[in-house]
Amino acid sequence: MDRLGDEVGRQLGRFGPQGAIADVVGVWPEAVGEAIARNAWPARIGRDGTLHVSTSSSTWAFELAHLAPQLLARLGSLLHESAPKALKFSPGPIPDPPTPGGGNPVPISKRDPTRQERDWAAAISAEIESEELRELVARAAAASLAGQRGDRPV
Repeated sequence: MDRLGDEVGRQLGRFGPQGAIADVVGVWPEAVGEAIARNAWPARIGRDGTLHVSTSSSTWAFELAHLAPQLLARLGSLLHESAPKALKFSPGPIPDPPTPGGGNPVPISKRDPTRQERDWAAAISAEIESEELRELVARAAAASLAGQRGDRPV
């Protein structure tokens, strides 16, 4: 019996180099290392074989562009013929890192909004006509403001 992953890989292979993204994602952390994998993740492979990589910031994109030859060599040694031909880095969405032990993420402590934060949130939502929606937006805004407060423990 064939493994599902093998069949998915075969089907994606019908799309040319773009279909190799599953292979790239599978070896990415090993090829680039943990620190880079936390801040850069494969997004897609272009028709020309260029791997487009999303980064957590423009600084990471800039730095990784300088490391592209070394990263391509590592990917080539792991992927052989399905390795990308070039790398292009740009800021974009990256997945959340896995949690230790594979469990649920560490819960973020909830902060109750201060009176000032509730008043500010009420002012933000004041022009919403629907009372129910206005209340929901005010609660969400107050919670967001409380979460941004500078007194969080490090």
